[in-house]
This record gives sequence, C-alpha cells and structure tokens, in this order.
Amino acid sequence: MVQEQKDIIGIIIKEQRILIPLTLRELRDKSGVSTSHLGRIERGERFPSALVLRKIAQPLGFNEDDLLTLAGHRSPGKSGSGFDLRLAQTMIRELTIIRRSINVMLRALRKRVAGPGKP
Repeated sequence: MVQEQKDIIGIIIKEQRILIPLTLRELRDKSGVSTSHLGRIERGERFPSALVLRKIAQPLGFNEDDLLTLAGHRSPGKSGSGFDLRLAQTMIRELTIIRRSINVMLRALRKRVAGPGKP
C-alpha cells in the first residue's frame, strides 16, 4: 500500500469527522473501533480494512460503498448516495499534488532558515 493512499484516506476520514463534528471518542462509541486505531488511520499509520470502513461509514455520514471505493476496496461504480465519487477521487489526486508541493516548500524554507553551509 502506498503511503500517500494511507494518508489520503486518513485525511478524508478526519476532515469528515471534524466537519460533522465528532470527537475520536464519539466516533469510537458510534462505530466500535478503538480511538487509538482511528487515530492511526487518520495519521496515515494504518490503512483501514473493509470491516473498519463499514463500521465508520454511517457515523461519518458516508454511504458504505462510497467509502469502500475511495479506499480502493471496491471498483468505482454508481454512487449510492448524493456523495460525488468522481469529485472525491479528483480531490484525492489534488491533495497528493498539494502535499508534495508543501513538502518542497517546507524543505526550501528549512534550508533558508538554517542559513548557508548548514544542513
């Protein structure tokens, strides 16, 4: 599994959780998935299984099929909800580009702050 994919599904889950709003504990209570596991998913340290995605889909307001498709557990098809799957997939690609750009800018700023001749 590519790290970017882990990061992106984690970002989508976290953004949706915050938007609702739900705390990690509230999502735990509604889904039965531990807060530590949810936190690792949101930070991109773990990739959620299909079972975990099924458990968290409804509390996060996602259609189960849409969340499974975004995570790559299902092939894209017609969405079962008002959720625009193509838009979400486009956003995932754009997030990857944005994250890469931010990393390049941060490296350049660190070098500038460190000064000439310093690593």
